[in-house]
Amino acid sequence: MGSLSLTDGQFGILYNIFSFGLVSMLACTVYTLVSQSRVLPKYRGALVMSSMVTFIAGYHYMRIFNSFDSSFEAGALKTGTGAGAFNEAYRYVDWILTVPLLLVEVIAVLGLAKAASSSLISRLVPASAAMIALGYPGEISNVNNTKVLYGVLSTIPFLYILYVLFVELSKSLDRQPEGVAATVGRLRLLLIATWGVYPISYLLPILDSANAASAGAFVNRQIGYTIADVLAKCVFGLTILKIAKMKSAAEGMKEGS
Repeated sequence: MGSLSLTDGQFGILYNIFSFGLVSMLACTVYTLVSQSRVLPKYRGALVMSSMVTFIAGYHYMRIFNSFDSSFEAGALKTGTGAGAFNEAYRYVDWILTVPLLLVEVIAVLGLAKAASSSLISRLVPASAAMIALGYPGEISNVNNTKVLYGVLSTIPFLYILYVLFVELSKSLDRQPEGVAATVGRLRLLLIATWGVYPISYLLPILDSANAASAGAFVNRQIGYTIADVLAKCVFGLTILKIAKMKSAAEGMKEGS
């Protein structure tokens, strides 16, 4: 087990960023749940999945917050895999559950034909699980070559996911109501922008190997992961709600009914 010496300022930044992540997830969970009545029943499943994503993330942010608080003692944060160390694995447990759900909720809110939905889901879910599973060994490794290897391996399913979202899914957007295709386009760009933060944070120890084990690198990585999580889950979920409302309105549902 190792340790990182954190200044009071660094401790305060992480304490607050983990708190921000937790409350954002919980608030978004409540909002999407109470918004069920604002969309047609056929689109409520997508909102339920959105609520599940932020609820799962909120639970894991609570565990991350508690792990961070309990592993900090006398100005030092215990790191590694021993008892009492800060548990980085909570993020990957969260991602392997929530990332497939994020992709499924995109398909669910579009109301595609059953065959088309099943085809897309059967490709996106295994690819997303493989992406997260392949990234974890590199995350916990202190060897740059190992990090690079698993980083490259996890990029392969990531590129496949982009192909499905931008090529295969685009074939189903022509029949969507006005404005929905454009909103889905922005949703996919949001996905790329937020998911792009994760590999940058992942690569920080490699790009700055001299300071890879420094407190500053650790703090920056945690901030990057947390901000990306809030954007990829909360903002993503609110966009799913917007699409569901647009499709409901296009099918005759009046606001407030």
